Order: sequence, then C-alpha cells, then structure tokens
Amino acid sequence: FRNEGIDLTHNPEFTTCEFYMAYADVNDLMKITESMISGMVKYMFGGYKVEYHKDGKDKPPLVIDFTPPFRQVDMIGGLEEALNVKFPPAVELHTDATNKFLSDLCAKHSVDCSAPRTNARMLDKLVGEFIEVQAMERPLFITNHPQMMSPLAKYHRSIPGLCERFELFVATKEICNAYTELNDPKVQRERFAQQADDKAAGDDEAQLIDENFCTSLEYGLPPTGGWGLGIERLCMFLTDSQNIKEVILFPAMKPEEGKPAADN
Repeated sequence: FRNEGIDLTHNPEFTTCEFYMAYADVNDLMKITESMISGMVKYMFGGYKVEYHKDGKDKPPLVIDFTPPFRQVDMIGGLEEALNVKFPPAVELHTDATNKFLSDLCAKHSVDCSAPRTNARMLDKLVGEFIEVQAMERPLFITNHPQMMSPLAKYHRSIPGLCERFELFVATKEICNAYTELNDPKVQRERFAQQADDKAAGDDEAQLIDENFCTSLEYGLPPTGGWGLGIERLCMFLTDSQNIKEVILFPAMKPEEGKPAADN
C-alpha cells in the first residue's frame, strides 16, 4: 500500500513480487530479469514482440520488442548525451553547487519540479523527461543511480558517488527496481541521515532512519541482491490493458447510482 493518487498506471494497493538473493549482485539480477520477462513473452506469444495499445484500442498499437538483450542507459551519461551538457563528478552530485546546476538545467529545458527542489527530485524529473521516454519500442534498463537517490543500494564498486542499481522501463513505465544491497551499517546510517534531512525539507518520499534495520546489518548481511517487480504493470503490457484497474484484483471502483453498496 502507498498513500498516493490513482491514475491509469497507479493504484494505492498493488501487487509486487520481491526477492533477496544471497551472494548475488545487480549484474546477476539484470540477467535474471531479462531472461524471465523475455522468456515469459516468448512463451505466451510465440515470439518476442507484443502489440500494446497505449493510447487506446482505437489508435495504432505500439509494438514492443522484448528480444534480449535489453538496452541499457547509464543515468548520468544518458542525461549528458540527451542534454548536451557535462555533469559534475558523481561524488559532487549531492552538493549545493550541483543543486544550482540542476535547477538551472530544469529551468533551461522547462522541466517542472515542485518544492522541495532537492538534487534527487530534480534529477528524477530530468530522467523522466529525457531518458524514460526512450523506453518505447524496446525495454530499457536505467543504471548507475546516484547514491542520494538510492539509500538502500550498495555504492558502486568502481565509480564513487554512484550505486549498483537498475530500473527497468517498458513503454515509459517502470516495472522493475533492483540493486546490490548495502550491507555496511555505518554507511547505511549516513544514507538514512541524508534522507532524514531531505524529509525535513519537505520530501515526502525520503526515508526516516530505521535503527532496527541498521542494527540487523551490524550482525552481518552477506553480499545480497534485492529485486522488486510490479505485477499489475507487467500484466497490463501482456494483456493489452490500458488501465491498471483492468488487471488489479480489487480495484477502487465507484458504486453505481441507485444501487445498494452490497450489490455493486
């Protein structure tokens, strides 16, 4: 359950499939995701292409090709290419100087970001405007998120300031999120502290410090990969449904006028 609004692809109550895999990392999870989804499509349709009427059954369909391997785009590198601009080094993406850089970038490209205008929120808006829209005819992995956007993901093994995470987008909609789990209790507390600052500034999506979770990490967590998939959104693409209420088990529906609630 998420206390958020309802639209064609969002519902407060939804179904998610999650797992944690010991001694796995983001690369293992990407292979599993690609194999599972492409294999599912081929089993259901006899091939890798699916017709999806994203704008309604009366409009031409979008043909989505799930042939592996799926395309990958580095988040910061993808923005640099799309916007023809050089971003600050990854280790500086959380700074006040970068906040001004991102604010100027949003203004230049007319990207709206309501308060609080944190670095993470402005980056997310830019990604939605210039990278997520590339996930149309092919599924798209967006990879290597900045640490400030991923408080539970492990830091990147070779690029300081980034973390080992991916999101999978299909027809511009996120259906999967996965990362190498952060298993360092000291770093995890620091990440939570930064999130608490963002929440105090008005970011409702930021997380509070979870002391029980940090304590459990002190006992020891092996290298682990964490994975989550939105079931309803995937079902929408596979059943050519334009509204999430068509595939959700108990959609929020208004009662018909003149009928008792029990009859609806």
